[in-house]
Amino acid sequence: MAQCVQSVQEFIQDSFVPLVAALCSEEAERLTRRNNLSFAELVRPFCRLTSEVHMRDPNNQLHIIKNLKIAVNNIITHPPQPGAIRKLLHDVVSVSQPAEGLVANVITAGDYDLNISDRSVKASVPWYSNWKETLMELNTSTFYSATTPWFESYRECFLQSMPASDHEFLNHYVACMLVVSSSEPDPVEQFLKLSQEQHRIQHSSEYSYPKWFIPNTLKYYVLLHDVSTGEEQRADSIYEEMKQRYGTQGCYLLKINSRVSNRGADEQIPDPWSQYLQKNTIQNQDCYEDYTVVSNKNTDHLISDGIDSEIKDGLSNNFKTHPLQLDHPSGSLDSTDYMKASTSLQDSKKSNSGTPHGACLTLTDHDRIRQFIQEFTFRGLLPHIEKTIRQLNDQLISRKGLSRSLFSATKKWFSGSKVPEKSINELKNTSGLLYPPEAPELQIRKMADLCFLVQHYELAYSCYHTAKKDFLNDQAMLYAAGALEMAAVSAFLQPGAPRPYPAHYMETAIQTYRDICKNMVLAERCVLLSAEILKSQSKYSEAAALLIRLTSEDSDLRSALLLEQAAHCFINMRSPMVRKFAFHMILAGHRFSKAGQKKHALRCYCQAMQVYKGKGWSLAEDHINFTIGRQSFTLRQLDNAVSAFRHILINDSKQPPAQQGAFLREYLYVYKNATQLSPDGPLPQLPLPYINSSATRVFFGHDRRPAEGEKQAATHVSLDQEYDSESSQQWRELEEQVVSVINKGTIPSNFQPTQFCLNRYSDNSKFPLAVIEEPITVEVSFRNPLKVPLLLTDLSLLWKFQPKEFGAKHDGETKEQGTCDEDMVGTEAIAEFLINSEETKVARLKLFPHQTGELHILGVVYNLGTVQGAVSLDGIDPSIGLQTGKFVSNGLSVRGRQDLEIQGPRLNNTKEEKTSIKYGPDRRLDPIITEEMPLLEVFFINFPTGLLCGEIRKAYVEFVNVSKCPLTSLKVVSKHPEFFTFGGNTAALTPLSPSASENCSAYKTVVTDPTSVRTALLSSASSADFGIGTGGSPEVIQVPLPDAVLLPGASVQLPMWLRGPDEEGVHEINFLFYYESIKKHSKMCHRVLRHTAVICTSRSLHIRATVCRSNALGDEEGRGDNMLLFVDVENINTSETGVKEFHIVQVSSNSKHWKLQKSVNISGDKDTKLASRERAKLCFKAVRCKNSEENYTFADIVFGNEQIVSSASPCGDFFFQSLSSEFKRTHVQSHTHASQRAVKQSFDETVRLIQRCSEVDLNIVVLWKAYVVEDNKQLILEGQHHVALNTIGKEAFSFPQKQELPETVLLKFFRPENTPVPARPTPEQLSNLIKTSLHYPESFNHSFHQKSLCLVPVTLLLSNCSQAVVDVMIDLRHKPTSSEALEIHGSFTWLGQTQYKLQLKGQEVYSLQLKACFVHTGVYNLGTPRVFAKLVDQVTLFETSQQNSMPALIIINNI
Repeated sequence: MAQCVQSVQEFIQDSFVPLVAALCSEEAERLTRRNNLSFAELVRPFCRLTSEVHMRDPNNQLHIIKNLKIAVNNIITHPPQPGAIRKLLHDVVSVSQPAEGLVANVITAGDYDLNISDRSVKASVPWYSNWKETLMELNTSTFYSATTPWFESYRECFLQSMPASDHEFLNHYVACMLVVSSSEPDPVEQFLKLSQEQHRIQHSSEYSYPKWFIPNTLKYYVLLHDVSTGEEQRADSIYEEMKQRYGTQGCYLLKINSRVSNRGADEQIPDPWSQYLQKNTIQNQDCYEDYTVVSNKNTDHLISDGIDSEIKDGLSNNFKTHPLQLDHPSGSLDSTDYMKASTSLQDSKKSNSGTPHGACLTLTDHDRIRQFIQEFTFRGLLPHIEKTIRQLNDQLISRKGLSRSLFSATKKWFSGSKVPEKSINELKNTSGLLYPPEAPELQIRKMADLCFLVQHYELAYSCYHTAKKDFLNDQAMLYAAGALEMAAVSAFLQPGAPRPYPAHYMETAIQTYRDICKNMVLAERCVLLSAEILKSQSKYSEAAALLIRLTSEDSDLRSALLLEQAAHCFINMRSPMVRKFAFHMILAGHRFSKAGQKKHALRCYCQAMQVYKGKGWSLAEDHINFTIGRQSFTLRQLDNAVSAFRHILINDSKQPPAQQGAFLREYLYVYKNATQLSPDGPLPQLPLPYINSSATRVFFGHDRRPAEGEKQAATHVSLDQEYDSESSQQWRELEEQVVSVINKGTIPSNFQPTQFCLNRYSDNSKFPLAVIEEPITVEVSFRNPLKVPLLLTDLSLLWKFQPKEFGAKHDGETKEQGTCDEDMVGTEAIAEFLINSEETKVARLKLFPHQTGELHILGVVYNLGTVQGAVSLDGIDPSIGLQTGKFVSNGLSVRGRQDLEIQGPRLNNTKEEKTSIKYGPDRRLDPIITEEMPLLEVFFINFPTGLLCGEIRKAYVEFVNVSKCPLTSLKVVSKHPEFFTFGGNTAALTPLSPSASENCSAYKTVVTDPTSVRTALLSSASSADFGIGTGGSPEVIQVPLPDAVLLPGASVQLPMWLRGPDEEGVHEINFLFYYESIKKHSKMCHRVLRHTAVICTSRSLHIRATVCRSNALGDEEGRGDNMLLFVDVENINTSETGVKEFHIVQVSSNSKHWKLQKSVNISGDKDTKLASRERAKLCFKAVRCKNSEENYTFADIVFGNEQIVSSASPCGDFFFQSLSSEFKRTHVQSHTHASQRAVKQSFDETVRLIQRCSEVDLNIVVLWKAYVVEDNKQLILEGQHHVALNTIGKEAFSFPQKQELPETVLLKFFRPENTPVPARPTPEQLSNLIKTSLHYPESFNHSFHQKSLCLVPVTLLLSNCSQAVVDVMIDLRHKPTSSEALEIHGSFTWLGQTQYKLQLKGQEVYSLQLKACFVHTGVYNLGTPRVFAKLVDQVTLFETSQQNSMPALIIINNI
């Protein structure tokens, strides 16, 4: 139970006090009314004695009474109606509330006050995890004082208003004060009248109420004298007469009203009546008016609830009616009566609160009244009670005469006059058994009650114990229960506690009252007393069980109060049972609600909520929140109601759809009422739907245009695309590349990569830039957590804007969103936006900025409503079948807002940031609106989606300026520049041939002379013509606009040639179009447009080529340099693509040093055709160019009758682009060794000289046509493949071969700085330093019979392939070879000098005459001379044997 102000002993003593009746004359009542008090009210604050009192018990032992209190009440001759008592108790509880502020703000921002103590422990959400420790600390703390004043008020009112009953005497009057004024004509006569009146009330059969303790009631005569108006002398004389008539012990002169009204107006006199009359304000609202209502004659004596005895103070002699009698006799009271009652309560409080009490009394008068009560108690009341106890004791003993001691009395001594014997049947239900007033059992009970009232608990216990046995033997269960109850209380209150508290007595009494006697009032009194006693003994579990047992359906108020006290018992245990506390608080709240106590119900639910919150008991939370919302709404605490319903909706509810729909409608209704109170206030935050703020995306610019026929718009960026970090990084690199080129190799410090779409993955640390008059689209992600659809109407963005003129000095004022600001920022609203049950859906909301400045997007604003008929029927989900369109709202919608609050990324750079939790800014919702910029749109016409590898296709690109300002510096950058070209400077030089235009060829062609077939046709071109080698980046390509400027609204179409990538598969090729405004802006320097082309390539031809030195040292012109070129072409196309066959139409070479001279194909076929999986091998002769200029020499060998000019666009463009990409690839590889080369520069020069001998710089372009059958039509496709030949003898391919990696590779550790430089050229490179050739007759005839030795002259030609001077040594001696070699080739010898040492200058050819000697016929290999070479300025480091490419065979015949 909750803590009480009084101790349990004080509580019980004050609950059972001697009752004294007061009977006043009308004049005496008028005197007291001058102080706005009745006589009973006047003396009430002074009814507790301040000193100890002594009296003697029947054994003449002195007994001390401490802290005695008496109760003085006016006589009322009828008990009140049960309905009036219920109303009284309801009002008592209703008015008593916790301290102001605890309930009203209990649901602020989801924070709850747990009113366990008066300190109002704060409990956060969810309730703190260490609740148990906190409650233990509270329990043991000296500050612990969880009080429930409403319960104490109820208990006090209930106990002190227990109606008098015949089975006990505690509520019977012991004495009666007769009060007469000294100003009456004949006071003594008035005393006589009052005495007779009292006698008539007590002894006449006309009155059965009130009850009197003994027939001979003590009468105490009080003369009331008004000091301010009365004659003191007369009063004294009357008092003397009274003393002679009634004795000094039986009368008293009380002087009051000493204060003169006009004197000492400012003097402050204490008002001890206010604390007592505050209760009377509730209980005795109309007690100062005359009642004319007829009482209900049939009112039961044992009513269901009690009424405070302190308020039985009617008018002086109006005994017939009770001040709380109702207008209607019915015992029930419905909720409307409660409302009326509480209204009248408020009125009565107002009327009485301002009335001063005791205005005519001084402090001396206060002392006189206090002295009067003491005199009455000492001289009148206690001697009377002492005498009565003795009389009862003597009477009981003398009646039997067997013993002088009451304590040894047994049942047979008191077996006097009894009721007749009863049958067994009657004994089973003897709650109605009545003893006559003079029955000895009742005399014992009467004596026990008197002893109890004067705190003689030991004697009282003995009497109760004896009476209990008598009653039980007689089966008088009501009497027995009363004796058991008071015996238990007496045993507890005995000083020194000689015996333990007999709780089983109370158990029996409660059970008897409730089950046998059906008297819930007496049972309730038992429970209240016993629970308080058990609580004082820390038996909280037993107390709680007792309190819970008495809850029943007959009284909601009683059940609520008892359940609440049981809850406090659970929390006061040694180990607090918090969940039981919460559960019983819920039950108490429910019963409070049924009893009409809305505020108390709300308080109980709020206290319980803290325990259930955050524990995962969502259904319990929903129930509590719903009830809190309902009760708060009833009490017009609308903010609290909104907050409670909000909690139901924002938690992941497990309620069925119908229930959720009901909750939502309730919330909307309450919310609407709340907003109507302050229609001009700021828009409140709505809880639904959820917004995933971090998923918010912001898109700058217009939506992408759809494709129109053959026109395909640039893909650019749209909100429908998923974010790809890798792709984003590629676009950033492309933009950096083009900006670097524009700024001559450096990126400006204020460079900010263009971001069209900002999301959670993009870099949002800088303020994004948006352009005036271009829309800003914000994509907001909504989630509906409920199982019912939500309808948002009039959905738009909420923003704040600060106009700024960039470059100007003054800034504008900040503007919030309003109706007049549409000229600054236009806002697009979505009329209806439906989110189905548990659906996540995005809304795209647009803003149109019309001025430059700073824009801040704050959140969204909308009307939240539900769809009509959203409750599911027959288990069918109502959201099924709801499509976007016109929805019928059920008319209940509220307007509110939700803020978009995005948390930036967590910082993790510095040590401080790593050790603490810090977040960076996220500025995606704070764009800066910049000045007007040009806007480019790009369209691709006839752009293919599928190509053969190497296929050339012509398309067109249209550039449109859709803005109001001109654009310039249009460039395109791509990672794959070899994929496309706009044509070089030579594009216009080559005229179109008639046949080329007929065939719609992408190439520039000219008709050839039939005689020039297979012979090279030469042309030359500079790489500068194609934008290569000018120092710029090959990836950045200038778009050739006609005037370098595109005016507003203008469009231009340019041709674009495409070449299918060499590798088959799907290729994504990114184009970034860069352009600038003619005017330079401070914020935005340039703009970009993105396009991703997706091309699917299929296999076509695979080309391998090798080059080797020709054995013939001289060519037609006598030059020593010529080479053979072998080209192997394979058709690797599969027939799925519909390609019928490939024709090789031309092979071209381009190089600065070499050119093709002629084709040496043996085949006479003019054209080379390849069907699927066929191969062809072509052989060409290549010679060195005459001029070694910077220009490239193009040599075309044509197989058909049309020459494709390979030096013109687009053939030349694609060649140079592939060349630059090849150069880039090899340059990256060679760059890694640059640092080591610098160390050994001279050494490397030598190596380079030797390497150069084996290097060849020759590029081959194979041009082809493919015949494709598609839809019974034949198409001709064209294409070209490139092969770059770098090294003699090394095979080159049209595209790099994929190297298959081994499955497992050993891990190798190496130091990059110690990477060894290749110190020696390879043998292969050295073998090309000197080229050798043997000239001799193929067969030689000799007559061995004539001459045994055959001598054959042989010429050895030596050619220096390098530019340096070379020392050559020739050794003719045979190497020791195996026997196999001798067998095959036979043996011969060289005659003459066998070793030669020569020096050859750069490119020199030297002839050496030798003689070979043969001894018999046969086939001999003359290729045995070993040639060694070294550079002149080097030692023998590089000497190596020169190897011939093929054997030199000679046949020796015998004639």
